[in-house]
Amino acid sequence: MLANFLIGLREGLEASIIIGILIAFAVRTDRRDVIPAIWRGVLAALGLSMIVGLILLYGVKEASDWVEVFLAGTLSIAAAGLITWMVFWMAKTARNLKGHLEGSLQASMGKSAFAVATVGFLAVAREGIETALFMWASVRASGESAASAAIVIVGILVAVGLGWLFYRGALKINLRVFFQWTGGALIVVAAGILAYGVHEFQEIGLLPAGPPIYDASEWLGKETIIGALLYGLISYRPNPSLLELVTWASFLIPTMTLFIRSIAMPAKKKAEPVSSQR
Repeated sequence: MLANFLIGLREGLEASIIIGILIAFAVRTDRRDVIPAIWRGVLAALGLSMIVGLILLYGVKEASDWVEVFLAGTLSIAAAGLITWMVFWMAKTARNLKGHLEGSLQASMGKSAFAVATVGFLAVAREGIETALFMWASVRASGESAASAAIVIVGILVAVGLGWLFYRGALKINLRVFFQWTGGALIVVAAGILAYGVHEFQEIGLLPAGPPIYDASEWLGKETIIGALLYGLISYRPNPSLLELVTWASFLIPTMTLFIRSIAMPAKKKAEPVSSQR
């Protein structure tokens, strides 16, 4: 469940920051008249995200058993890839996000209200659809019921509160550090979701299964406290096949290494002294 909270918190905070940047720019440029259009775009994006979430939570269940497992495996692998892309994208573009959003809004202000609403819609829709997919994949991989979606909503509500305080200037957040730590945690979550997708393909014979490489169900099964915690946090399975374990390690080790290097290189460049020209 903590993984679901983390997903809701991170994605919700990203969306809150985006909305805050757009509204603050409209206020700063004395164009408060476009704020209603921004909110219409945001509400439309939230509506689309809810529809996607409902389709994933309830629409997939209506499929046949084989199709349901196939979709679960496919969407889980897609979610793992999307989580990874999102983490690296935010690590790379966070510093320029404000300028990009303000430039898009500035360009739309001379056009129709629909153009302004589109900026708000596109900025938030990506976060909302990502949240819906991540939530579904995490719930499915961890074996938790759809009621765990409430944990995501709690994370989103906390993020909205933090975003409002951040916008009002009542709270100072080191966003770089926040996204670095949550990014690293989500890479671990993505590894578990990816391994779960492989497991689902093994269930329907699309990938070779084989016997479990080990079985720790007696000590780390879902019915144990530690096992349930690991299951909810990182989609841990106490009896993985060799292919699941190799997939998990082959994804986690190089991806985490690249992520750590990507966030360390800007700090290293900043620390390097600039040689004076003679």
